Amino acid sequence: MSERKTTAGGGKMTALVTGASGGIGAELARLFAADGHDLVLVARSGEKLAGLAEELGREHNVGARVLPADLARAGAPREIFDQLRAEGVAVGALVNNAGVGSYGPFAETDEKSELDLLQVNVVALTHLTKLFLPAMVARRRGYVLNVASTAAFQPGPLMAVYYASKAYVLHLSEALSNETEGTGVTVTALCPGPTETGFVAAAGMGESKLFDANVMSARAVAVEGYRGMLSGKTIVIPGLKNRLLASSYRFAPRGLITKVVRGIQERRNY
Repeated sequence: MSERKTTAGGGKMTALVTGASGGIGAELARLFAADGHDLVLVARSGEKLAGLAEELGREHNVGARVLPADLARAGAPREIFDQLRAEGVAVGALVNNAGVGSYGPFAETDEKSELDLLQVNVVALTHLTKLFLPAMVARRRGYVLNVASTAAFQPGPLMAVYYASKAYVLHLSEALSNETEGTGVTVTALCPGPTETGFVAAAGMGESKLFDANVMSARAVAVEGYRGMLSGKTIVIPGLKNRLLASSYRFAPRGLITKVVRGIQERRNY
């Protein structure tokens, strides 16, 4: 995992955080605010975003604007970009945290859910990065933090599309990190393992054995990701056990890895 320092220097900036209504996204927003940065908060729930914006403004005296948006809509990234450009808001840090999951055998899962997953996890993340990255490079300062997962390092039976989407996020981030080297912009992939967020319930994974142990808090994950982003790391894997597991996948036969992941993913009553 490579690490490099940004050449852009410090100073106040505006951070755009998607999926900011809870979990890792909300904790990352709090970390930016604690360092004095203004926020653009994006998620579907305008009410939750408004509560977080009020909290950040009150506790840290920063500007926190709310942009409710459903990133499953193809036009949402362009609408966000156009609105901020029209208002003269320069985004110095883009945090692509929004993500959804889908659980079950691929042949049985809902078609729309899987396609929405790809739209949020892959297409919207790519589109937002495509829109905001050029200005960062032109200013020679900026950060992109893409929230991937330890799922990115191996296939994931029973969550096949989700695991594949996170592999895309990891590989895209690594490639862009290389492309932006020397520009003053860094691109980081945050790859958490099981984390205490609303993701489990939303993905229908309440019976999965994956979350039986080694679950980190959203705050702990956000702190490691934020620090890694600021230090210019390309990949951040929070938690020693998660880092060891991600490394071990390189040495085991792929077929065996896939079977092991399948066993972890299965419901407890199988």
